[in-house]
Amino acid sequence: MEDAFSERIEIVLRREFDEFYELESCQQLSAGASQETWRITFRGRSGESRLALRRCQPKAVSQSGAGAITLEIEAALLRLAVQSGIPGPEVFYVLQPDDQLGSGFIMQWLDGETLGQRINRAPELADIRPQLARQCGELLGRIHRLPWQNTALADQLPSITPAELVDQTWEYYRDINVPVPMIDYTWRWLKDNLPVDSRRTLVHGDFRNGNLMVTAGAGINAVLDWELAHIGDPMRDLGWLCVNSWRFGNSELPVGGFGHLDDLLAGYEGTSGLNVDRQTLRFWQVFGSFWWAMVTLQMAQAWRTGETPSLERPVIGRRSSEAQMDCVSLLIPGDYRLPASDDSTVTGTQLPMPGELLSGVEAFLRETVAKQLDGHSQFLARVAANSLSIAQREFRHGAKIAQEETARLEALLTANDDLDDLRWELVHQLRDSLPLNTQGLAEHLRQTVACQLFLDQPGYSALKNEY
Repeated sequence: MEDAFSERIEIVLRREFDEFYELESCQQLSAGASQETWRITFRGRSGESRLALRRCQPKAVSQSGAGAITLEIEAALLRLAVQSGIPGPEVFYVLQPDDQLGSGFIMQWLDGETLGQRINRAPELADIRPQLARQCGELLGRIHRLPWQNTALADQLPSITPAELVDQTWEYYRDINVPVPMIDYTWRWLKDNLPVDSRRTLVHGDFRNGNLMVTAGAGINAVLDWELAHIGDPMRDLGWLCVNSWRFGNSELPVGGFGHLDDLLAGYEGTSGLNVDRQTLRFWQVFGSFWWAMVTLQMAQAWRTGETPSLERPVIGRRSSEAQMDCVSLLIPGDYRLPASDDSTVTGTQLPMPGELLSGVEAFLRETVAKQLDGHSQFLARVAANSLSIAQREFRHGAKIAQEETARLEALLTANDDLDDLRWELVHQLRDSLPLNTQGLAEHLRQTVACQLFLDQPGYSALKNEY
């Protein structure tokens, strides 16, 4: 398979690039849960050159989840952005069916940092970090003024109102057919707090830390991953940039984990000439976490059905509780209780217990296997270790957490049933007319989401306790 891939890439490069002489390597990068990104290195007549290939995952369609545009449209949009002065890579070639490489495009290779954790922590970026929030605001102001109306993109980009977007996102979640009451609660809140008189511009859709390339000298030298672009309310981009999921642990800095809100808004208002309403911004921050809570479940569902085989997708599905906890923090903050964090206590007489077996395999993957691998394989070894870590916590704490959730639901709903049926009953009532201020509802949701997050990712910044 790899030989066939390289052979097909080489045919395209030899035909489309006059400088091409010999293919040296094709390396898949670990970043990107919905699309593949490859680094292509070839020898040209004037020396070594690099290109980037962005393509749809094998066995998947050319869209990557809710609201995604095709990679062909994304390539056209990226070309418009770069031509209009938005920093980014030049698109050289869009893959064709005869290339037998799927949907995608070949673009300029740019050097810079794209990993959110490193953008927030790397010592070499310390001097530029304080400038990034304002740069983001300035870039978004320019993106929202891109002249899409007089191009073919006017007929190709989806257009959607805030109300339609909220309902469409909830419908995607509904079709997954799992009961997640916090998602339904947030949907109800969003419908009650829709923005009034929202503007209509080009929206990047995924402008966040992790989709920006940063260098020590220039700051942001590329805006990447335009696959969720659409025509809608531009405030969605600002809210998404401030979602806690994309702060990479630096929750005290609301803009990507690297900057302050005042700097972001100063950059945006100075470039766009418009004032930002902070309540509207909060709405889109809530929506961003609501949307991500749904998309992570959608990715796991696509894995379960076999549509997108992947080791990473099911683990991403367990990240839904992170986004739900961010909704809790924004809408119903308060106290909750978590299980004891001491995993050394093992309940049961079997030697070893299942959780202990998992612990040994996890340590082997993380401490031995991953360190012997490179690139994407090393990344996947760590993903596998994370999967086992989640399973360990389920073995140790899952039964008690489920028992306590059942008791709370029985009291809240005045009903006796098994846990799944009780969850569905609460979901149905939320979808009907259950008041959001029902006594005990907020407390139950807060406690339930916090405990689920403890199982899925106890180190996530939205949890008050650190493990």
